[in-house]
Amino acid sequence: MLNKIIHYSLHNRLVVVCAAILLLIAGTYTAMHTEVDVFPDLNAPTVVIMTEANGMAAEEVEQLVTFPVETAVNGATGVRRVRSSSTNGFSVVWVEFDWGTDIYLARQIVSEKLAVVSESLPVNVGKPTLGPQSSILGEMLIVGLTADSTSMLDLRTIADWTIRPRLLSTGGVAQVAVLGGDIKEYQIQLDPERMRHYGISMGEVMAVTQDMNLNANGGVLYEFRNEYIVRGVLSTSKTEQLGKAVVKTVNNFPVTLEDIANVTIGPKAPKLGTASERGKSAVLMTVTKQPATSTLELTDKLEASLKDLQKNLPPDVKVSTDIFRQSRFIESSIGNVKKSLFEGGIFVVIVLFLFLANVRTTLISLVTLPLSLLVSILTLHYMGLTINTMSLGGMAIAIGSLVDDAIVDVENVYKRLRENRLKVEAERLSTLEVVFNASKEVRMPILNSTLIIVVSFVPLFFLSGMEGRMLVPLGVAFIVALFASTIVALTLTPVLCSYLLGSNKTNKELKEAPVARWMKGIYEKALTWVLAHKRVTLGSTIGLFVVALGVFFTLGRSFLPSFNEGSFTINISSLPGISLEESNKMGHRAEELLMTIPEIQTVARKTGRAELDEHALGVNVSEIEAPFELKDRSRSELVADVREKLGTITGANIEIGQPISHRIDAMLSGTKANIAIKLFGDDLNKMFSLGNQIKGAISDIPGVADLNVEQQIERPQLKIQPKREMLAKFGITLPEFSEYVNVALAGKVISQVYEQGKSFDLIVKVKDDARDEMEKIRNLMVDTNDGRKVPLSYVAEVVSAMGPNTINRENVKRKIVISANVADRDLRSVVNDIQKRIDTSVQLPEGYHIEYGGQFESEQAASRTLALTSFISIVVIFLLLYNEFRSVKESGVILLNLPLALIGGVFALVITTGEVSIPAIIGFISLFGIATRNGMLLISHYNHLQKEEGLNVYDSVIQGSLDRLNPILMTALSSALALIPLALAGDLPGNEIQSPMAKVILGGLLTSTFLNGFIVPIVYLMMHRKEAQKSL
Repeated sequence: MLNKIIHYSLHNRLVVVCAAILLLIAGTYTAMHTEVDVFPDLNAPTVVIMTEANGMAAEEVEQLVTFPVETAVNGATGVRRVRSSSTNGFSVVWVEFDWGTDIYLARQIVSEKLAVVSESLPVNVGKPTLGPQSSILGEMLIVGLTADSTSMLDLRTIADWTIRPRLLSTGGVAQVAVLGGDIKEYQIQLDPERMRHYGISMGEVMAVTQDMNLNANGGVLYEFRNEYIVRGVLSTSKTEQLGKAVVKTVNNFPVTLEDIANVTIGPKAPKLGTASERGKSAVLMTVTKQPATSTLELTDKLEASLKDLQKNLPPDVKVSTDIFRQSRFIESSIGNVKKSLFEGGIFVVIVLFLFLANVRTTLISLVTLPLSLLVSILTLHYMGLTINTMSLGGMAIAIGSLVDDAIVDVENVYKRLRENRLKVEAERLSTLEVVFNASKEVRMPILNSTLIIVVSFVPLFFLSGMEGRMLVPLGVAFIVALFASTIVALTLTPVLCSYLLGSNKTNKELKEAPVARWMKGIYEKALTWVLAHKRVTLGSTIGLFVVALGVFFTLGRSFLPSFNEGSFTINISSLPGISLEESNKMGHRAEELLMTIPEIQTVARKTGRAELDEHALGVNVSEIEAPFELKDRSRSELVADVREKLGTITGANIEIGQPISHRIDAMLSGTKANIAIKLFGDDLNKMFSLGNQIKGAISDIPGVADLNVEQQIERPQLKIQPKREMLAKFGITLPEFSEYVNVALAGKVISQVYEQGKSFDLIVKVKDDARDEMEKIRNLMVDTNDGRKVPLSYVAEVVSAMGPNTINRENVKRKIVISANVADRDLRSVVNDIQKRIDTSVQLPEGYHIEYGGQFESEQAASRTLALTSFISIVVIFLLLYNEFRSVKESGVILLNLPLALIGGVFALVITTGEVSIPAIIGFISLFGIATRNGMLLISHYNHLQKEEGLNVYDSVIQGSLDRLNPILMTALSSALALIPLALAGDLPGNEIQSPMAKVILGGLLTSTFLNGFIVPIVYLMMHRKEAQKSL
């Protein structure tokens, strides 16, 4: 089969060359047009259900809203877990589906379940709405609006009615959440004193004002052969006209709204959140993109729209887009990986040139690079995967291995052509025949070595969950590129050899490179010495291996290496029940402190939440985005400085994360930290005290940072409890009473005011200074059924009380989370310490239990899967080798390379990071494949020399090792050197995940190649001892 392929290629040389050129063109075109992203789509399909429940306390929201919604979706098909959070006036339920569920199907299932529930929810609760579909990495841009003279009310109006619709209309935007500023509304503020004076009851006001600002339609009028539409234009946007509405006639005197109330334009209360930029109050708009949209293109489009909008905004309004831009991280990461690819390529060129010392052979080997890479980009494109740091990383790791097949082929053809030239004219074969025979000799090792590397990468595809999503594109890119390079080596390389090396002009040039000659001289001396001292060599190698194994088990463990995103996300939380004003001051203080750090470029803060925003933060939580650029200090020093500065704020809990890793954590465990200890139970107060006990127990464990117990503290409430006998005595029904409390204290939206295409709420409430103290609320007048008025304190008790702030649940059980990050230590050992400490020192009462969540769960699962599958892949590699050599002994000798490779890999880790992460494990796995390749080349050549050339065992070992030195060193060095850029630049954005892999492969290749040149010959001779003695 393979012979036929080589034969066909050599006889249709033009076809092959043209096909290659076409591929290059198609690949380049696709590469330019495929969308680029940081990571593959990592999102577990999640549907967010949000319900606004105005003014309800957290317990009511939990019982009346969250519970029914949870119960409905909990039994749906494919649901993995249901999390929820009930806070005053708002309920959020996150329904997480199994990986691989189609998100549209998931949304369909959830909305069908909701249809049943929404009828049974209380009347005054909003309809449960599904959050827009997006992914964790969907938040791609935060736009900040600040102004000097424009009021915050107008600024918010501009944001809501001018900028937001424009941004939403850009294709690919899922949602724009606006936070900060004041929402404009038209208010009818009733004055209780004046109402008592005129004897007007609340019911009368409501009857008159309900739907007061709507136009009436009067049908159609036919006159003068025309058709007139008749409109009663009642709506107005002028407050003085609204105030002229008559309420009731008292003693022939009409009482209008403006007699008993102030009609004004004001900010909507209560405010749910504020925002600021660089310490100045602002309006922040967070843009979320839809899945499978190119972030870079979308950012450019949005920038263009904003530039266009800027022309029509008031001159003092500043629009800034540098607070958080995901595209910045993408550009730098993709840029870094591309740079590593490019530098790797240059190293390969240098190696080839040194060893071949011939421009033509170098060129032939290099052609495989662009071809294989472009083929893998094409394949990724048609599999529907994006180009991201992971797939590019796969290519960067493959770069050295791609030229290997071609090198082996070119090297052999080159050698055979040299030998052919030295023959007498009559015996010489035609160039084509020589090329064919030479390619035929190496075709099996080429194919087998590729298959082996592919098999060693297969364990990647068994990873599930997020790490699977992350690493599969890397595997796909690697494997496809390798296969492509093999096909090129079997078709295009022989063709180019026959074109470029075949002509007679090149006669004089066909000699060995000086470097290669020099290396062979040294190697021959070393090899003869080693073969004379077999025991010493083997013993020392085994010693090294044992040490390496010992060290391997002491290394720390972590899930993914930490990213370097060039931006901080800082969470500052204080006690619940704090007013927005106080929380705002605290956030402002934090901003000022951050601005004093030279590396930080700008600061933006969100306190509280936006309307219908799934990140339901209470007003006690601020989230600060702070992009930074490292100057003279390292990143860990900068983080320490930030921690120290912010530590001076009293009464605040501080967590420092980064935008993307922070969101990955949130997706894995529902907590924005590396480790989440979840305590489940029923009694919120008890859970809080247990949580603090746990916090106390683990706070002194080394490596634990940002330790935080969810603020499950009671917050103040004001309860108005009706005295039912009194209500009966005054003839006030319960619905009337509840309506009164609703309107007088919370305010009720009765209509809309339209002004130039924008609509604002028209609301009725008691004016602010009549209800800003508890005493004043007690004295509010309630209407009885005989038209008298009595103070509220007659018919109800107004008492201050305490109640829970936020109730979080997971799988229909209340939970409280103790979260922690890990600093300067590996994740696995910190978690083990925490678990030990909690088991010994914390006693849980009946009905309470603890679960651990976070990155390490995924790390454990992934390590288990990889251990199992890599064992299987080693077995498969052995079978492939056996298939080639038909001898268990020889296959075993080749597998000797695995321990040899392990030595270098382990030491590379010890010197650099000192911890084993998932990428490092994958590095080991792929190492096994790359390392077996060398042993195969050696042994197949020994056998070839014995069978074909009739050399004895000892000579064949020496001769064979020298013959194969060139290709082995070239393939190993090109693979290793191509990885140097990735290994060195490990802390740059984008390289963080590939870097541990590169380090392991680099270290392993160096030791395995070096030792392989000596150990394999020794063991081979030991196996064939009898024959070797005969030959001596």
